[in-house]
Amino acid sequence: TLPDDPVLHACIITYASDMTLLDTTVLPFGMSWDSPGMQMASVDHAMWFHRPFRADEWMLYDQVALSTSSARGLAGGAIYTADGSLIITVVQEGLARMTQTI
Repeated sequence: TLPDDPVLHACIITYASDMTLLDTTVLPFGMSWDSPGMQMASVDHAMWFHRPFRADEWMLYDQVALSTSSARGLAGGAIYTADGSLIITVVQEGLARMTQTI
């Protein structure tokens, strides 16, 4: 259980929201962040906090690839509480490319 500090909860969920979101932009191509030769970098990451929440309670993080083109990806996410309330909306843009092997 975490302390009752809303800033701490926001920091934890902000960190966690960045861990897998950009990966959704390359999954349709059969790749992921840990594919051999894959390089990924976040360009921006934005979040909108809609209502209070606790980072130590169950949440659903629904993620979708909004666009993937020319080594750029845009992904969106929605984080819900166990009762189905939308608490956070997330959008991330990033770069993804495969390195060439010699």
